[in-house]
Amino acid sequence: MSRIFSGVQPTGDLHLGNYLGAIRNWVRLQDDYECIFCVVDMHAITTWQDPDGLQASTREVTAALLASGIDADKHTVFNQSQVPGHAELAWIFNCVARMGWLNRMTQFKEKAGKNRENASVGLYAYPNLMAADILLYKATHVPVGEDQKQHLELTRDIAQKFNNDFKCDMFPVVEPLIFGAATRVMSLRDGTSKMSKSDPSDLSRITMTDDADAIAKKIRKAKTDPEPLPENEKGLEGRPEAANLMGIYAALSDTTLDEVCTNFGGEQFSTFKQNLADLAVSKLAPIQDEMRRLMADPAYVDGVLRGGAQKARNMAQPIIDEVKATVGYLKP
Repeated sequence: MSRIFSGVQPTGDLHLGNYLGAIRNWVRLQDDYECIFCVVDMHAITTWQDPDGLQASTREVTAALLASGIDADKHTVFNQSQVPGHAELAWIFNCVARMGWLNRMTQFKEKAGKNRENASVGLYAYPNLMAADILLYKATHVPVGEDQKQHLELTRDIAQKFNNDFKCDMFPVVEPLIFGAATRVMSLRDGTSKMSKSDPSDLSRITMTDDADAIAKKIRKAKTDPEPLPENEKGLEGRPEAANLMGIYAALSDTTLDEVCTNFGGEQFSTFKQNLADLAVSKLAPIQDEMRRLMADPAYVDGVLRGGAQKARNMAQPIIDEVKATVGYLKP
């Protein structure tokens, strides 16, 4: 069976975009792949994190994964910092990857902004750690969004260069699993921007901890345009807010955008928003209830992470031992 590695940062405030764009798809992969689900707390500290907040966010993200249907008994759920092999392999990859490769990474430029000289070395070398996350387990596939494709290409380059440098066949060339545009969730206040926790407006996103009233309020206040809903997908061109809300409905109902247009075409947004709110609450409420139950039992969540970390270490150790021997480290 092919092996998948999936990582999610514990930065808190998981939102509908995280669920529809990633977590729900991961749940659906479990029957077809051996899955490793990692809460990447080492990546999180590439920008400063409050230590207590990081611990709380790590538990919250883990609770969201479990509540959404990730099976920690059949697959591996853990936080990255509990497996030393991630850091060990990342250092080796720091010595394999080239500066020119990292200089081309657009996400570093976006995250560092105008203060590149003040960005951490960790933020700059982030893609090497991402490569280590994946290749430490010799994963064959990685679910990625469009914004992560460049990092996965770097992972492939690092794997090939390592194999060439040491004349071995150590690492597989990882293949991406890219999910469709229907799961791309945009801001409720601006249909041209992705839904994000960093948006200053709380009304721009539905979080996985919002109650039914908050979800309904945010959908009711979502930005729209003055025209009725279109009767086909072509009618959404140039209407990003309508496309976003109807796309969210399609994703939550597991239907196509064309079907949503057929069902609601010609109606006013007020009617559609009520239907969308009812659907969102019905789909998210069971997950949110289970999330709250798990978050109220941190000892259980920590136990899941410890158990998953032990499974991950067992998988990683023979691989990191093989890598160390290949580069010429003496055995301890």
